[in-house]
Amino acid sequence: MTDRPLSLVLVSTPVGQLGSGRGGGVELTLASLVKGLAQRGHRLHLVAPEGSCSPVIDERVTLHTVPGVDQPSWQHADRNEPMRIPRDAVLPRLWDRALELASDVDALLNFGYDWLPLWLTPHVAPNIFHLVSMGSVSAVMDSAVADLARWDQRRLAFHTRRQSDDFALVDPPDVVGNGFDLSRYELQLITDGPLGWAGRVAPEKGLEDAALVAAQLGETLRVWGLVEDDAYARRVESAVPAGTIEWCGFKPTDELQRELGGCRALLNTPKWNEAYGNVVVEALACGVPVIAYDRGGPGEIIQDGETGWLVAPDDWEALAKATLQASAIDRLACRRWVERCASQEGLAARVEAWIRRGLLPVNGTIS
Repeated sequence: MTDRPLSLVLVSTPVGQLGSGRGGGVELTLASLVKGLAQRGHRLHLVAPEGSCSPVIDERVTLHTVPGVDQPSWQHADRNEPMRIPRDAVLPRLWDRALELASDVDALLNFGYDWLPLWLTPHVAPNIFHLVSMGSVSAVMDSAVADLARWDQRRLAFHTRRQSDDFALVDPPDVVGNGFDLSRYELQLITDGPLGWAGRVAPEKGLEDAALVAAQLGETLRVWGLVEDDAYARRVESAVPAGTIEWCGFKPTDELQRELGGCRALLNTPKWNEAYGNVVVEALACGVPVIAYDRGGPGEIIQDGETGWLVAPDDWEALAKATLQASAIDRLACRRWVERCASQEGLAARVEAWIRRGLLPVNGTIS
């Protein structure tokens, strides 16, 4: 490396412990970056809620945990709801600890989709960067992102251009994609397996549409993921014939990729603008074609006709027709796209380059 190694504080999501699954795709992204940045020789302090597990055992990575009550996710809040911080919340404690560590580091990297760290950024001396993990779901958050973009947009990065389009930015966005430890995903060339669906079981993920597709085709749908909304899960199951859904639960990556890799196709049915679509890439890494709504990050990731098929959002009947064409997709091409565009090493290099650009001196004030 031509540049000296960086010293960074990585601040985890406050919505759950690392390893619990409650942090959703942020956990997977953070784990990939911790490993990838450590491999590039950087010194990392990882600040996370008490009970978290470090994704890597490495002398260059130090885990710091703090107690506190989980922060409610903006995903499940009303769009016009104000910012709320619970009593004894973990969110401010994460940032107390991060700022304590900041005197000896180059920058802080925030993974939480929250107002507080965005607001803090222009008001403290340490350099805080934000890998924005969601699209527009809150008026308060939209304003916070826009304010920071006016002050110094270099402090913001996004997973996809479609995600960044949700926000009022002043310059072209820094888009870093995402990345995965591909040694943990095995290519499977089976073409006659079941249909799969993966993600948090919550209304914005649209599981009901995938269930309707499976029911129409007379197939079983294997479902992996943390059930966040029990009532919603019961409604989805009751709307299709008994036995249509096989609940597989939340699985660690090794188990998930082994089971998911046996599917002939993954159905992806988001009802909102996904920032990226980690499960889409996990499926592709196993060689599994993805049949998805052309919405948000998945619509940018999937190469129509090459790694899967895209259909109009919310048209589950078109999704069913496209699913019948899954065998036309070359499973090896799916894996090759991930190796080319979504490796752990590639993500770490892109994030490092973004941070180094943002550390160059600049003057700015919030207008």
